[in-house]
Amino acid sequence: MELPAIKLPQIELPFDIPVLLHPPVDHFIIALPVIILLLEVVNLIVKKRAIGVTSFFLLILTVVAAVAAYLTGSIDGKEAFPLLSEAAQGELKEHKLLGTYLMLASAVVLVFKLLSAMISRGLMKALYLLVLVLFVVGILKQGKEGGELVYKYGANVKIVKTMDDKMFEMQDELDDYIAEEKEAEEEAAAAEAAKTAVSEEKEAPVVVEAKETPTEATPAATEVKEEAPTEATVETTTAPVETAVESVKTEVKEASEEAVAEVKEKVEEIKVEVIPQETETPQIATH
Repeated sequence: MELPAIKLPQIELPFDIPVLLHPPVDHFIIALPVIILLLEVVNLIVKKRAIGVTSFFLLILTVVAAVAAYLTGSIDGKEAFPLLSEAAQGELKEHKLLGTYLMLASAVVLVFKLLSAMISRGLMKALYLLVLVLFVVGILKQGKEGGELVYKYGANVKIVKTMDDKMFEMQDELDDYIAEEKEAEEEAAAAEAAKTAVSEEKEAPVVVEAKETPTEATPAATEVKEEAPTEATVETTTAPVETAVESVKTEVKEASEEAVAEVKEKVEEIKVEVIPQETETPQIATH
């Protein structure tokens, strides 16, 4: 069962409490309640007033020791808390909470001791002994948890602090190394990207934009620049064009036939005009 959280007001002390004073104070807060319980059990049998007075003064010392344990534990807890793991920090918080309740319980036990001394009845003495037993059980439990914080989690142990400091330095070095590696990878990636861009620029073909030279507009060009004919216009002009082409072909063909005929007539005339002449054979003189 978890105890409800309780917070006491902060009290400014006129002096500073040194670190690692909590362990020696704990010995008193653990031993005194056990001694008081043994004295009260013995006093039930012998019924000596001196034993009752002794237990009362020891209870006063117990209250003082409980306050001292709370204050010294707060100082040591603040010193050890940052160096502990999450599980150990949770244990330390529970240890402090139970210590706060035990400090207040020590004052309650003292009040019940006074009531049992003032009211000499068996019921009050039995109630006082019950509260004392519960207080001793709580103190023993608190002592066990305090030992676990030291021996299991290393709270306020010097060698643990030294190792934590070394681990902290190593972690810083590791973080620096990781940062340098990351920066080097980014630089390498940037260099590779720049190299790829340069190679792509070299491989890319150079496109030269040809500048159009202005020419004088001729009537034909002016006519060409007119709006393109629509589909209907093209369809209407297709037939005359084909007819004109056929007529041109016919004229060319007739002209060529006439030219060939004229050439043949001229060749025949030339053949007729060329008449072979008789050649006189030379007479050879004979002797």
